[in-house]
Amino acid sequence: MKLRTRLTAWYAGVFLIAGIALVGLNYLLLAEWFGPLDGVAVARAVPDLPYETAEMLTVTDFPAGTEAVSAQQVQADVLGRLLWQSVIALLIAAVLAVWLGWVVAGRVLAPLHEITTTAHRLEAERLDQRIELEGPPDELKELADTFDGMLDRLATTFDSQKRFVANASHELRTPLAVQRTLIEVALADPDVTTDMRKLGAHLLDTNERSEKLIDGLLLLARSDRGLTARELVWLDEVIEDEVESCATLAAEKEVTFTVSVRKYLVEGDPVLLAQLVGNLLRNAVLYNKPGGTVTVRLDRELVVSNTGPTVPAEAVPGLFEPFRRLRDRTGTAGSGLGLSLVQSVTKAHQGVVKARPNGGGGLVVQVNLPETGVRQPS
Repeated sequence: MKLRTRLTAWYAGVFLIAGIALVGLNYLLLAEWFGPLDGVAVARAVPDLPYETAEMLTVTDFPAGTEAVSAQQVQADVLGRLLWQSVIALLIAAVLAVWLGWVVAGRVLAPLHEITTTAHRLEAERLDQRIELEGPPDELKELADTFDGMLDRLATTFDSQKRFVANASHELRTPLAVQRTLIEVALADPDVTTDMRKLGAHLLDTNERSEKLIDGLLLLARSDRGLTARELVWLDEVIEDEVESCATLAAEKEVTFTVSVRKYLVEGDPVLLAQLVGNLLRNAVLYNKPGGTVTVRLDRELVVSNTGPTVPAEAVPGLFEPFRRLRDRTGTAGSGLGLSLVQSVTKAHQGVVKARPNGGGGLVVQVNLPETGVRQPS
């Protein structure tokens, strides 16, 4: 039940309780006002008229056709008429009270609706929205001002994070690039011993893993901040390009691709979308078995499945957490960020990603990205 409905119900309930108490009090006061009625009678000449013509008479003084009514009957008649008329008036007033309570509750809660609307419009790249509620300095005005202050602090924090990511991208990649160059130059020397070549190859492999890890972390930070710009992207073309990029890796792992796509237009960041698809495909190849397959289907959603080892259902949710892998850390070439990046990029595009074990082994990942309403070519 919404807050406006609850406030209206409370207002109507309090009104009914007060109204019933008032009717009961009037009833008791009027009954007390009649006083003792023993031995009192009222006469009226015309039976269907009220008692305003009544007067105190002896029985012998009654004119012909006069009806005699006891005072107790008069009291019961008056109190009964008062009661049912009061009930009718109370019901009419209750209906008006419910309507008035609904209107007043709507006006009181209007600032809260404005706060909620502003919160729904907020995104990581659109923190310039403010409520700026006008009105007296009451509790709702204080709440709106507090919300605006929180948005100011969030905007400052996000700006600082953007600068940090940009600086970290340069500061972390440059030393690794220098190290890789020095190792390659050293290995190019014809006088290098066999042991030094093995050590150099190991260092290059470690350097490459470090570069991929840093790239993944920076990409994860970028996608978590949301999209700074959007453009129309053909997702089917992105899939075809990434399948071609993974062809060499698939050949090394003896894995084949089965691709079925249709034209699918989305609005978003083409670099992030390419990373999303690329991570899905590389994961499906790396965590596969020799002679296995990777099936890619794009219809209402993007579905990527492989024929790798059996994945327990209870382990699937943890695969979307950073650095979580099904195998041991030393038994895979991945960094543990693949599905985390997929989930982050999907959320940045207002999409939904979910996974489930594939029957017979492997994993099925489903990515649902909102398709645009732009007319597609025939």
